[in-house]
Amino acid sequence: MLANARRDALAMASYELGDDPWSVGCRAFAFGRNRLARAASSGSFNWLGVLDESNHFVFLIEDVPVRFYRGMADEPSVRMLRRHEEEASQLSLAIGEDAADGLAFRIAVETGVAGRVERVVFLALRGDEGDAECFWPIPLEIPAEEYPEGPLQLRLLPDDGYAGPDRKDAAAGNVTRDTARRVRALHAGRSAGSLRGS
Repeated sequence: MLANARRDALAMASYELGDDPWSVGCRAFAFGRNRLARAASSGSFNWLGVLDESNHFVFLIEDVPVRFYRGMADEPSVRMLRRHEEEASQLSLAIGEDAADGLAFRIAVETGVAGRVERVVFLALRGDEGDAECFWPIPLEIPAEEYPEGPLQLRLLPDDGYAGPDRKDAAAGNVTRDTARRVRALHAGRSAGSLRGS
């Protein structure tokens, strides 16, 4: 979700109208925050939640607070190592006070010169120096599944709320009609929600 958020922010950048790396970064953060909050509220991921929706955005993985940042995984800034009171309290509740002492969970989104995501790393950092107790590169490529019933239409945006066509529909050749019906229903629901202000 975070890699897709940055991809979309880069795609929407209008440098001729004044966008620069700072504005694109702000947009990427907002898009990432929105995608995670939307996924958490959808109920599709029972392990995902949101603790703090502010600009200090803290989300939960199995009740463990996590924050994300753009930067090198092996060089977290002092700002990224700082834990806010609500985050520290939640971590103590989730894993115990002794285990939580000085511990922070972060996801580093590493980018290249053009701003594109090169790597995403899950980190468990301890202390003021940010000693890494866990350094796990998150796979960005999802392995392809084989479907004995035949080919399956892949979703274009994996986190857009649309689950994709059913395998039995794909096997029966009903993908196009079924896909069009579901996409219309999804967009109708979004349009109605935006008119209500939700």
